[in-house]
Amino acid sequence: MASLNVGNLGEYLREQRRNAQLSLRQLAEAAGVSNPYLSQIERGLRKPSAEVLQQVAKALRISAETLYVRAGILDAERDRDEVETRAVILADPSLNERQKQVLLQIYESFRKENGFGAGEPTGEDGTEQGTDDDAGSRRTAG
Repeated sequence: MASLNVGNLGEYLREQRRNAQLSLRQLAEAAGVSNPYLSQIERGLRKPSAEVLQQVAKALRISAETLYVRAGILDAERDRDEVETRAVILADPSLNERQKQVLLQIYESFRKENGFGAGEPTGEDGTEQGTDDDAGSRRTAG
């Protein structure tokens, strides 16, 4: 049987649920999933879909991307730093939602400027290797 990364996910979900001071039943209701199903996820018996993870993340007020990495949906090695940075920004209680979104936009613009944009391959000099059609559309005045 193929090894699923659901144990790590389940332990993490249980920890986040307890930190949020929610019972299993309360989280299941808030996420719109059944109590037994959520229990099976926490015990590592089920691998939830990305949609279920998104619902659980929203109910816990945490980053869905973090759950995707822990569930093996996103490539952990390639995406971990970006996902963790985004998760920290989104989890900061001292920022309001607008401030979080602005900060994420700035972070993404710096990543693109440094050649780490949304999956764009980079050349040896670090510049993005896009098509001629979109070459001017990535630059914005700052």
